[in-house]
Amino acid sequence: MGIIAIILNAVIIILEITALLKRFRDISLETFAYYTVISNLLTLISCAAAIVCGGAPVLRYLATCMMVMTFAVTVCVLIPVGGRAKELLFTGTGLYHHLICPVLCFISYVFFEPHCRTWMLPVAVTFIYGMIMLWLNHKGKVDGPYPFFKVREQKRSSTVIWMAALICLIAVISLAVRWAAGR
Repeated sequence: MGIIAIILNAVIIILEITALLKRFRDISLETFAYYTVISNLLTLISCAAAIVCGGAPVLRYLATCMMVMTFAVTVCVLIPVGGRAKELLFTGTGLYHHLICPVLCFISYVFFEPHCRTWMLPVAVTFIYGMIMLWLNHKGKVDGPYPFFKVREQKRSSTVIWMAALICLIAVISLAVRWAAGR
């Protein structure tokens, strides 16, 4: 792994720690229900592993795809539904978790790091996360945290459409990141 990748990963680690410390002031079990938190924690771990081990292509690929998914869902779903662009992208932890870290993660992985080709891994991880969240929402253990998981407030057909769309989105993201990294 080259010096630019090491620097970018170090910057990401600093930004992730900064954002996670701000977010964890109000820590609860439901904090870990957010795909955003999971993807950012994985990014922190994968960046540290990449620096320590001289590269962690599978972990970095998974983290990168999940971070792009976080950005895409924020821009294409959460902002249109809730209208909180400033909060979600430009202030507080949203600036780091939804914008800066996903962009830096993508740039670092695609242009400066070793790559892997297991495009189904992000799809499988996201699918498992989604099924767990649907079950927790169905059982009343968690409310959301995203509108598409609120199975008690929407039709089954809406849930199925949302889940299919999200799985298709992560598949497209996984293939796009793989393609961009292979250029």
